[in-house]
Amino acid sequence: MAKKYIDVMDTTFRDGFQSVFGGRVLMDDFFPAVEAAKKAGITHFEFGGGARFQSLYFYLQEDAFKMMDGFREIVGPDANLQVLSRGINTVMLDTGSREMIDLFAKMFAKHGTTTVRNFDALNDVNNLEYSAQCIKKHGMNHEVVVTMMDLPPGCKGAHDVPFYEKTLRNILDSGIDFDSVCFKDASGTANPHKVYETIAMARKLLGDSVHLRLHTHETAGVSVASYLAALEAGANGIDMAASPVSGGTSQPDILTMLHATKGTNYNLGDLKLEKVLKYEERLKECLAEYMIPPEATQVSPLIPFSPMPGGALTANTQMMRDSGDLDKFDEVIAAMKEVVERGGYGTSVTPVSQFYWQQAYANVMFGPWKQIAPGYGRMVLGYFGKTPVEADKEIIELAAQKLKLDPTTENPLDIADRDETKSIAHWTKVLEEEGLETTDENIFIAGACDQKGIAFLKGEGPLMVRKGKQNNNSGEAEMAGNYTVVVDGKKYSVQVAEGDADIQISEATPATTPTKAVPVATGGAGSVEIHSQTPGNVWKILKNPGDSVAEGEVIMILEAMKMEIDIAAPQAGKIASINVNVNDAVADGQLLATME
Repeated sequence: MAKKYIDVMDTTFRDGFQSVFGGRVLMDDFFPAVEAAKKAGITHFEFGGGARFQSLYFYLQEDAFKMMDGFREIVGPDANLQVLSRGINTVMLDTGSREMIDLFAKMFAKHGTTTVRNFDALNDVNNLEYSAQCIKKHGMNHEVVVTMMDLPPGCKGAHDVPFYEKTLRNILDSGIDFDSVCFKDASGTANPHKVYETIAMARKLLGDSVHLRLHTHETAGVSVASYLAALEAGANGIDMAASPVSGGTSQPDILTMLHATKGTNYNLGDLKLEKVLKYEERLKECLAEYMIPPEATQVSPLIPFSPMPGGALTANTQMMRDSGDLDKFDEVIAAMKEVVERGGYGTSVTPVSQFYWQQAYANVMFGPWKQIAPGYGRMVLGYFGKTPVEADKEIIELAAQKLKLDPTTENPLDIADRDETKSIAHWTKVLEEEGLETTDENIFIAGACDQKGIAFLKGEGPLMVRKGKQNNNSGEAEMAGNYTVVVDGKKYSVQVAEGDADIQISEATPATTPTKAVPVATGGAGSVEIHSQTPGNVWKILKNPGDSVAEGEVIMILEAMKMEIDIAAPQAGKIASINVNVNDAVADGQLLATME
């Protein structure tokens, strides 16, 4: 009897890159590996969407649409090229208006997309309906999603088999048009027994003709067992990645799953070991210069206690590296349990996983619940739809107070449609004012990425790619090179060399350490100093020297970990000096302003 054919989607070039590098891989570096994957017989790829849309504009100064076109050209017209979309967010930073969601579908269809995997982190089926209509309207396949995770120990009320059955029945009752169904576990925490029971339930409910998939990550160490459970329960497809962006925070390796299914009745995409080996060798060559964070290659037994998706974990640790507070990582992870429990049990997948992370980060850096991360606060207040269970009433009240917003049950799309800044007309005008072409692509780039999108289109964005020769034996980057270090407040230029080479050390000159321009305050510095409590960047300055402020009034806003951080006056008085500029990077404890 012939083995059961299992469709394999190669996630290397989307989720793999996101899970290991925070999405920061240049297209010219990885395109040769796409050719190798094609030669290996792979015909189904995840090639864009999700955070791999914004990362190209934010960090790589590449156009995601041109990347998608190039990918399609390599693999040919018949390959199934799939993207990830977040329901009413699609690939945008926030809830999109209806016309922007339709523009998303139009642009992604135009640039080579075959299938859109469409999910809502809250499992609010209302958030899937309109995007599904747009996806089908523009001729793409729609893969509707139920998002999964295991709740932290001691938590209950959602994310069990009856909850997933209710969600799936809601999808069926809604009349949403779909071509396949995926159960997506971005944190990799759903235990294999629950996976089996869930897929078996779905297969019974959907019948034998519906294509049914599982997506998971190796972050918690159970992905292979979960995939085998899903296959046994009747799944038709699974997602895998290729080394060196497999395992750890990513999907299990293609070779690993080929090995795990030896002797079974499953045929994984007609893939052959020797061809996949050649593909992985080529991919390793292509990525040889990229710095692989150690946490990206690790399995963490603590993740089920604080479900953090692999794709978000490395992006957040990379931001913590940039901010200089990576030492707080374990504390932030530990703080997530309470944040998840009190936030209404939305699935830990973008954007909710980032809301959880931001709130846990704020609780660690500023004290428990002293600040409310804007995304987390808006979620518990209902601005992204209905959470699986009602959020903690105390947190809802705190969010309403801090964000000055009332709770709502209104359709988020209706709210977005009233927001002028989410209209095509608004971004057309912005492009015209900037002297930029008003193509559909540019309108969507600007609307999806805001000012960072405009900076890209003007050629003013920063290139932020982490490359560094890797030590193949230890996995650690070689440290030879020139560095600036600070000792007792003095900066020194240090040359680090291998072996017994001569090392020169000298006090750094001002030319190598440029200082920032600091505004001159009227009246001089005041006696009350206001310091940053976290590394970050100055986003907005709301007060000027000489302004009178009340206690608690916001003086400026920092941005850290994609979170707005209010800097408030510790007492009533007058601003004496503002000691930073907009867009300045600030260190933990840095003087920001003074009062008198």
